[in-house]
Amino acid sequence: MNTIPQRALSDGASIPAAGFGTYPLSGPDAESAVRDAIAAGYRLIDTAASYGNEAEVGRAVATSGVPRAEVFLMTKLRGRDQGYERTLAAFEESAARLGVDYVDIYLIHWPLPRLDAYADSWRAMIKLREEGRIRSIGVSNFTPVHLDRLSEETGVMPSVNQIELHPNFTQSGQRHADAARSIATISWGPLGRGSGILADPVVTGLARAHGVTPAQVVLRWHLQLGAIPIAKSATPERQRANLDIFGFDLTAAEVAALSGLERGRLGGDPDTYEEF
Repeated sequence: MNTIPQRALSDGASIPAAGFGTYPLSGPDAESAVRDAIAAGYRLIDTAASYGNEAEVGRAVATSGVPRAEVFLMTKLRGRDQGYERTLAAFEESAARLGVDYVDIYLIHWPLPRLDAYADSWRAMIKLREEGRIRSIGVSNFTPVHLDRLSEETGVMPSVNQIELHPNFTQSGQRHADAARSIATISWGPLGRGSGILADPVVTGLARAHGVTPAQVVLRWHLQLGAIPIAKSATPERQRANLDIFGFDLTAAEVAALSGLERGRLGGDPDTYEEF
């Protein structure tokens, strides 16, 4: 089993340097995949209310044989639940589905600026953290403008920002903005979509040079950028391989070559994306 280094957060907590993603897994497949991932050594498990699999994730954690205190559960507030009172209620619903009395990391899934409610949700999350129901609070898909509004209105900056990040969308500006605010960047979609990135000659060439898989090359790139990749696979063998990324290093030139594969985002634009 792989041992994952810990990353310190600005709020004093620490989380694993790599995690397991559960979108779009559902039903028994989600439960078995999460249980396999925990057996492989994953301790950071990412889900969301909008994924529809919190109950399965919770059952997998509960039956994994690993103490709850050793598993870092991260889930997210869906768009239709933004607002102070609704956020408080939505958190209780997520905790009930997960079967836990606290969540390690709770995120606002998307800013949805049209609703103008994310700051009120943030106030509710601060309250839940103060009550011990959440260990760390953060956001997903937030830009510097969104981040600064939270800080200006509440005095509390998120500890993490989960964003689309992969060699085709390197997010240099957002990563630097996060770092300047002492926010840890978490990568969603770290391998891109489909087989495009993993089949790129730059990636496959580096995989051959290091004797690793193309996915391991890309996930190592995330680590060396200072990001925390959240990779998903329902196959135990790939789960183990995707976690075995701490025993080799890419050179600065190799990191730059991977960053040179920039093509653009695959997901939504945080300023306009609507998620409910």
